[in-house]
Formats: sequence, structure tokens, C-alpha cells
Amino acid sequence: MDLHTMTQSLVTLAEDNMAFFSSQGPGETARRLTGVFAGIREQALGLEPALGRLLSVAHLFDLDTETPANGYRSLVHTARCCLAHLLHKSRYVASNRRSIFFRTSHNLAELEAYLAALTQLRALAYYAQHLLTTNQPGRLFFEGDERVIADFLQEYVTLHKGCFYGRCLGFQFTPAIRPFLQTISIGLVSFGEHYKRNETGISVTASSLFTGGRFAIDPELRGAEFERIIQNLDVHFWKAFWNITEIQVLSSLANMASTTVRVSRLLSLPPVAFEMPLTSDPELTVTISPPLAHTGPGPVLVRLISYDLREGQDSKELSSFVRSEGPRSLELRLRPQQAPRSRALVVHIHGGGFVAQTSKSHEPYLKSWAQELGVPILSIDYSLAPEAPFPRALEECFYAYCWAVKHCALLGSTGERICLAGDSAGGNLCFTVSLRAAAYGVRVPDGIMAAYPATMLQSTASPSRLLSLMDPLLPLSVLSKCVSAYAGAETEDHPDSDQKALGVMGLVQRDTALLLRDLRLGASSWLNSFLELGGQKSHLKSVPKTEPMRRSVSEAALTQPEGPLGTDSLKSLKLHDLGLRNSSDTTDTPELSLSTEILGSSAPSTVNFLLGSEDESEVSEAPEELNSKDRVRGVGSAFPEGFHPRRCSQGAMWMPLYSAPIVKNPFMSPLLAPDSMLQTLPPVHIVQGSPTSGS
Repeated sequence: MDLHTMTQSLVTLAEDNMAFFSSQGPGETARRLTGVFAGIREQALGLEPALGRLLSVAHLFDLDTETPANGYRSLVHTARCCLAHLLHKSRYVASNRRSIFFRTSHNLAELEAYLAALTQLRALAYYAQHLLTTNQPGRLFFEGDERVIADFLQEYVTLHKGCFYGRCLGFQFTPAIRPFLQTISIGLVSFGEHYKRNETGISVTASSLFTGGRFAIDPELRGAEFERIIQNLDVHFWKAFWNITEIQVLSSLANMASTTVRVSRLLSLPPVAFEMPLTSDPELTVTISPPLAHTGPGPVLVRLISYDLREGQDSKELSSFVRSEGPRSLELRLRPQQAPRSRALVVHIHGGGFVAQTSKSHEPYLKSWAQELGVPILSIDYSLAPEAPFPRALEECFYAYCWAVKHCALLGSTGERICLAGDSAGGNLCFTVSLRAAAYGVRVPDGIMAAYPATMLQSTASPSRLLSLMDPLLPLSVLSKCVSAYAGAETEDHPDSDQKALGVMGLVQRDTALLLRDLRLGASSWLNSFLELGGQKSHLKSVPKTEPMRRSVSEAALTQPEGPLGTDSLKSLKLHDLGLRNSSDTTDTPELSLSTEILGSSAPSTVNFLLGSEDESEVSEAPEELNSKDRVRGVGSAFPEGFHPRRCSQGAMWMPLYSAPIVKNPFMSPLLAPDSMLQTLPPVHIVQGSPTSGS
């Protein structure tokens, strides 16, 4: 059904229901039902032209004709889902309103919830229009007068969000995933109530289960509490919540239900420098130094997973790196003989917003990958923010990757094909590790599999980031706090950081496993085709083909005309500006320094995903100066006269108006890397998480 037909059908039904309930007398319920259908009619009629204008230009931001997808289309899709649900519910009410079995209170509550969501979506549509008119033509990410966008976004973040986390939770997704999202949200708000309390063990479990039941039967209360949590609790709360699956009891249960593998060993790589050959001339070498940033030299932990015991994996040399985890480090099942070395190796980097999780919580699906692919997997346990901000994680991942390339025989692989794989923050590190390998002149991976990677951490606005207002797993404020922590910004005081609520989140663990299973199936399929060992033998190239990468991200974000407000000002960084000295220009060993002397000060400063930087040296002046009065008028003009979206009742969100220039560094935001650096990337396969996750 097209947008106009859907809107007209909804308006007709709303008017019919209004007429019916207005004739039912002066009762409170009838009055509210009449009011809610009047509101649905008003919002639907107001939303249709706004969505129509977005659809008329959405095709301009598509990657190509075969890929009709971008943030504007996602916003329209989300609004259509809300309209479709209201249309279905209005038809149900019209058909059953005279029945004695008609649940008046239940249907009224659902209609009011979806009316609130429709109102907020109308506001987002107006904001998207404002972004279109304010931004330069053809650009997804805003690059205009930062004072205008700062005012615009400061007003935007005050929108009410609780309606998206109650009855309407996950309405824009397939029904199959909604129970999972409900379980996560109930677990989150229950965990939030007991966070930092002096409770442990069984008492927290009992309290969480009791509270969880209350939130399960009261969606409005759940939505309000969810909004309070995402706006007021610091990054340490999210670190504790996301690390629930790291609890020994849960991780043991997950491993009992996962694929049985012969090898699962935690290795500790000592901080010792070693030499790597250059791809341009294997007779020359470059020194790979151990991680140094922030905390000085230290070991890097990695986890080796292999379905079969392969040659080299039980060697004395590898055993010298083993860090004991207990009896499950090496499962000694009788086998006739060792399997030969695999011709491929997967180096995995886990996600977690740069602040949480380890390879242990990702081990269940990695074991399945190891079985299905028939290759060993090395998962890196990098140091986490805010204790270890950028570039510590990048240094550790790069060091571990180079160590794996050099010692692949110990890992049970010949190393003919090496693939990087990661999700979310891990996807970001896959890209930056590959860029750093190319900058050093050492072997780059043969491919990258990145699941919903974070490729642009710079503070700016885009249509899909407007949709992060309602993201059920990683809302806007949480993104901002994670990026702040990774960038080295100051975080809120947390004197009791060692004290964590330890509630057993069995439902969360179960449904997380289901989500990871779906991700595993898709990612494993691509990895299997990529690592296929039949056919021609792969060979290294000094400059791998870049077309797969270019077709995996929006051309509107990568290929932009030159101009005073274009991204060329951001891409003008040369390799030598990043501390790289190419071996073709000097006889010294190529180096790449990510020190504060080269990247600029990383003194504590707050990073915000949306709000622009005040660093005037990074931003060209707008063609026309706008005074304060003009800017305020421009923000207010986003809404038509008479329309008032719902505002947040939880107080001002922690959303400062300045950001750290370090987030513009291409080794933090790889999408901002110069084209000369992007051309060094190997073939890339990107897995999108949802219709609202892409720009």
C-alpha cells in the first residue's frame, strides 16, 4: 500500500471511530478514545507531506540503483511501520467496538502509545527536512555552520523517548525480534534499579526477578524507566550491564550449550618488539613495537579457538604463551592424529562499544565458526575504555594481528589467507588495524568482515543518527558516552567501580545467544565463501582492490565535491602528518606514531555523536554569517505552526556542545581517512544490523 492510500485509509477510519465514540456519552473513556483518534488523524495528515518530500529526494543518497537504502529511506520506513500498526488497530477497533469482549482500556493504552510515537516520528521527519535544507546538496553528514546544527541538535535531544521503549518497543522491526528486545529492555531497567546497591548474589537475583515482572506487565513504567536510565547513568553502568555475560556462571552455561571444540586457549603475548617483512620488499623489515599508550608496555591477551587440534597448536612454544583459565583451556579428547594446518586464519575483534566485553562472551558463536569454517580463530582481548582510551585498543589489536601473521604456524594455519572479523567497535578496529598495517608497509589482511561497524565517530548529524533517538539497543546518549570514554574524555565519578550488581540475567543470556546465532549464520556464510580454499591460490598485493569497500559505504559520504565546506578539509591529512615515514622516501624504518604529539592533545574533552566541534581551525566559515537571532529562528522553523512534539520529562540530557578533535583522526573514524588510505583496504563485507543503522 502506498503512503497516500495508507494515510487516507487511516484518516477515514479515525474519523469513523471519532464519530462513534463521541456519540457514546460524556464518559472519560469515550472522551479519551475520541481524542486519540482525533490526534491520529491530525498527525497522519501532517506527516504525509513531510514523508513525501523525503521520499522525493531519498534516491539521491542511494549507493546505486541496486541498493535503495539510506537514512532518509529508513526514517520513512519507520514512520510507515507506525502508520501501518495504527491502521491495523483502527480497523480492529472499528470492527469490535460494539462487542462485549472489546478490551477498552487495553486498546486505548496501545492507541495512545502509538499516537505518541507517531507524533515524535513527525518531529523527526521535520528535523530531517531541516537537515536537508541546511546541509549542502548530496551530503548525508552535516558539514555546514556548526552553530546552526548545534542549536538544532540541542533542541532535538530534548524530545521525549520513553514512548519508543514501552508498548511500541521494536515496532519497526520484524515481529520475531520483538520478544528479544522486550527481554533486553526489562533486564536493563531491572538491572538499573539495583545498580550500585549493596546487594550481591541471590538477593540481587531475587530483587531483579521481582522488579522485572513489574516492568513486564507495565510497559509505560518500563518506557519511563528506560528513558531515565539512558539519560542519567554513566558509562560505568553500561560497562557493568554489557559485562553480564562475562559472569562465570553465565559464561559456563553458554559454553556448555555451545559447540565442543578441541582447542580453546587463552594466550598472553609478551610486550616484546619483533620484525615484520615489508610487502614491497620482503628483504626489508619493520619493527613492530608492543603497545605503549597510556599504561606503558604490557601483554596482550588473545584466545585461540580451533575445532580440531592442528599441527603447532600443542607445541611447547605455543604452550609458553598459555595463560591458565582452569580445566577447560584445552579439551583433551582422543583423536587418531593431529589435523594438518589450515590454509586460512580468522583474526576476530569483539564489540562492546569500546568499553565492555571480552572474547569469553563471544566464544559460543566463535566455536561454531571454527567448526563450520574449518579454520582456527584468534580473538583479541584488547584493553577497554575509559581506563584505556584511544589508541591503546588499536595498538594492542595491531600488535596481536602482526604477531598472528608472523606466528600463524603456531596457531595451526599456513596463513595463505587471513581475514579480520569484528562487530560494532570490533568492526571499527578491523578497519583501523588494516589501515595501520598498510601504513607500516606490512601484510594487510586478505579481507574484512565487519558487522554493523562504527566507521565515523566524528560529531555530526545524519538522518540515521536522528533515528538513534529510538534505538532499542544503543540509543544516542549511550553512543555519546561510549565515544567519550574511547576518546579519553572525562567520565562521571565512579568511586564504587568495583561494586557491580550481579543479577543472573538468564533471559538476556538466552536471547542474546539467539541474536548472535543469527549473526553467526550470516557471517559464517560469507567467511566460508571468502576463505574457500579451492581454485586459484591467493597472492598478496601491495595495493588491494578497493571496489568492495567503496560499494559498502555511501558514495555520498566518500565521494564529495571539493569546496570550503566539503570533507576535503578533513581528508587533507597526509600520511606524514600522521607520523608515517615511507620507506621510499627515507632509509629509516617506517614508523607510525599515534602519540599525543602527532594526533594533538587528547586531554579530557567530551565527545558527542551529534554535536559539532568548536575547533574553528577545522571548520571553514559558512558562506553567510548567521547571528544568534537567525539561528534560533532557523531551529524553530523546523516545525510548522501549531505542531508541538512531546518533550522529555527526565531532565536535561548529558549532551555537551563541544567535542574532541581526536575523533576526526582516520585511525578512530576510518570513514574520514584520505582516499589514498582507503585504497589500501582489502575486500570488505559489511553486515548491517537493522534498517535504522545505516546513514
